[in-house]
Order: sequence, then C-alpha cells, then structure tokens
Amino acid sequence: MSGFKGFTNDPNKDGNVRFEINTDEVSKLIKKYKKIKKFQKSNIAEVSKLSGIETNVDRLIKDYGIDSEAIE
Repeated sequence: MSGFKGFTNDPNKDGNVRFEINTDEVSKLIKKYKKIKKFQKSNIAEVSKLSGIETNVDRLIKDYGIDSEAIE
C-alpha cells in the first residue's frame, strides 16, 4: 500500500472499526433534518427566497456550505 501512511499489516488486528452511536441523538438529527427539508419544499420558503428574506436554511448553507458529493 504505497502512498498511504498509517496503514499497517498487523495480523493481530481484524481491520474492523467499532464505535458507539447514541440512537436518541441520531433520531433527533433525523427529525430536525426532515423538518428543514419539509420547510425547504414549502411555498412559504419559496416566497421568502423570492422576497429576499434570509431563512434558517439559507443561514445553515452559508455557515456550512453545500456538500458537492451529496448533490451527485
């Protein structure tokens, strides 16, 4: 594996990554995401965009940007 630093050929390691995810927090994030997407598709969001009013979605995009891989 030339070019990749940090990889080892240790036979004692199985190569799997283990981590814990708090399902309650994931549920909250999914709920918040669905709420934002629902607003983004609504007529009120379209009117706000046309009138020049900055919405929460616009602020999030400005702060974090758009992931080009997610669009594809």
